[in-house]
Amino acid sequence: MKTILYIVWALFVAAAILSLLYASRRTKRQALQMAEWPKAQATVTGSATGWTSGVGGSSRNLRYFPTYQFTDPQGILFMGKSEVSAVEAPVPGSLIEVAYNPANPNESLQVSSEPRTAMGCLIAFFAVFALASFWFIGIFPTG
Repeated sequence: MKTILYIVWALFVAAAILSLLYASRRTKRQALQMAEWPKAQATVTGSATGWTSGVGGSSRNLRYFPTYQFTDPQGILFMGKSEVSAVEAPVPGSLIEVAYNPANPNESLQVSSEPRTAMGCLIAFFAVFALASFWFIGIFPTG
């Protein structure tokens, strides 16, 4: 029985590691892109809504993703939607900083340190969870 529990644990840990690697590479790729792209002040025009997943028995929460518009140096207007969510709806007319692809200004990202912070928290959470579950399997009675 313990062998099966350890196999399930190992599969879970492998899936979590692969997911975290994929997400951290994507976050790093976006950060490197944004470092090279020009920045612009964007005006918040509204927001799109979405829900948190409610994983782990937590309740689902409504999240707001700012929609914005900005102009490039030639004065051409572009619109975008942030991937960075907030608990409260953003105030239309407020300013946020975005980085945009000079080859295709329709591709833009909100400048924020939140994705990196979230990745750090997720890595710490999964590390503690993996160790705690490994320990629990060791003391689990399989009589």
